[in-house]
Amino acid sequence: MNKLLMHPAAKPLVFLLCLLPFAWLFYGAFTDGLGANPAEYLIRSTGDWTLRFICIVLAVTPLRVLTKANALARFRRMLGLFAYFYVVIHLLSYSWFDMGFDIPEIAKDIAKRPFILVGFSAFLMLTPLAATSFNRAIKWLGAKRWQRLHKLVYAIAGLGLLHFFWMRAGKNNFAEVFVYAAIIAVLLGWRVWNAMSKKQRQRASAAGNAQLSK
Repeated sequence: MNKLLMHPAAKPLVFLLCLLPFAWLFYGAFTDGLGANPAEYLIRSTGDWTLRFICIVLAVTPLRVLTKANALARFRRMLGLFAYFYVVIHLLSYSWFDMGFDIPEIAKDIAKRPFILVGFSAFLMLTPLAATSFNRAIKWLGAKRWQRLHKLVYAIAGLGLLHFFWMRAGKNNFAEVFVYAAIIAVLLGWRVWNAMSKKQRQRASAAGNAQLSK
């Protein structure tokens, strides 16, 4: 598995796969294939893909640990940047098609509608993560501060799920919400379990060392 993931073609292939949703939406817009309301379809689709990529990013570490495929870590940065790529398109689509790039009206709409406020908050939190996704930023911030900053992805996942829930609430369509909620709960729950297991192992190791030193 690690050899396959370290292959020179692996990253370009993952990059192209991540671009497929955008290519499909672009093709649909060009060929009038986005349904009766193309603007709504584009806004919803890019929002959906943002949440999917956040789930994929959160899945990298558990998969890496459970499968011992450490090379998976080399794709996490790219996947995170694609999450930001799709949320930017999501925001631009809303700003353009719904609001006509009327900044004062956009500001009023964000303040007036909670689900937009939550989504915009998630975008603002995701922005520093994208901006510090390069090696120089890690050196500048220091590894510990960089790691603490990038733990914002957990809060972003929660806000993204809440935004998704409120968007679906108007149509009483909660099936997808439950699926994403279950995925995020499992991925975050695994992190809690893994952290607690590490602490237990450290305590057991410390107790064993203390016994040996007596």
